[in-house]
Amino acid sequence: MIDLKGKVAVVFGLANKRSIAWAICQKLSEAGATLAICYQSERLQREAEELAADLPPVDGNPVKTFRCDVSSDAEIDAVFEQLKAAYGKLDILVHSIGFAPNIKNSVLNTAREDFRVANDISAYSLIALARGAAPLMTDGGSILTLTYYGSDKVFPNYNIMGVAKAALEAAVRYLAADLGAQNIRVNAISAGPIKTLAARGISDFSTILNAVEQRAPLHRNVDALEVGNTATFLLSPLASGITGEVTFVDCGFNATGL
Repeated sequence: MIDLKGKVAVVFGLANKRSIAWAICQKLSEAGATLAICYQSERLQREAEELAADLPPVDGNPVKTFRCDVSSDAEIDAVFEQLKAAYGKLDILVHSIGFAPNIKNSVLNTAREDFRVANDISAYSLIALARGAAPLMTDGGSILTLTYYGSDKVFPNYNIMGVAKAALEAAVRYLAADLGAQNIRVNAISAGPIKTLAARGISDFSTILNAVEQRAPLHRNVDALEVGNTATFLLSPLASGITGEVTFVDCGFNATGL
């Protein structure tokens, strides 16, 4: 059993109970971490608060929620000030954020503004959050983001999000180099396809799910809680020698050819 008692973890990107962020929250809570949950907008506030209330208090303190739109530097600055006031330090940051407008357009037909937004929200936000978190990680820390195999291989209808995820994975490696001297590790999980809110924007998503079932060595799709288990390991001291890595949690699909 991984023990994260005394560790303060903040999770960005909670949308609903089907999100990978929620699975990670559950597993971090089980490990004893003091948890803060960040949601994107007022529209998502109620769901975030209700899910936070489902998690057990730590030392009598309930899980707190904070609003942060990662497209705004002012909101990022504000949320880290709030986190500092509430907890004094951070040990763990989870970035479970990705968005691409007009994802149905091919890469060839992606508008300049859609490219900017996709990379800003999906990749640059990790850099901005790491910069905000680092001064609070006074005892070192661990940062984790979520990516997908579409960063490396072409998947139907994933389009500009694949380009953004490739940028995100490059950012993981460079941030690991930038922050290593502060004993802050930066890693990514490449999760297999999961029926999340974000996945609804990908046309014919069921085709990808079916392909994984047929070709993955385990002949099934991964469960979000399995991603949560790996995240908890990577965020814990058990992974103290791992940084700058992309870890696949996809039932082995990435290892297959035909």
